[in-house]
Amino acid sequence: MATDLHFVEFVVDQLRNIGTIRYRKMFGEYALYCDDTVVAFLCDNQFFLKPHPKLHAALENAIEAPPYPGAKNYLLLRDELEQAEKLSALIRLAKQVLPASQPKKSKKLPSK
Repeated sequence: MATDLHFVEFVVDQLRNIGTIRYRKMFGEYALYCDDTVVAFLCDNQFFLKPHPKLHAALENAIEAPPYPGAKNYLLLRDELEQAEKLSALIRLAKQVLPASQPKKSKKLPSK
């Protein structure tokens, strides 16, 4: 089941006070960005925070699960989605500890 746009908009609304939050559709699911850093994936209407030891430590009872078959485990957030301040703090921390996304290199065409 693909993530519906209403879920994505709910998550973005919860994070409205922490900077530039945007999302990008990928294969029927979504990548969630804080500024230029991918911080999470939204898959099957669930929130999967990218893993990092500091993020794991910030969650008392972290649940780990893969966002899609064959993926490594991410931190599955449930109750935190209803707590805008806690979710915002986690995303701020993720922005600090996760690497920024690298811009795609344009494919250079061979010269003629």
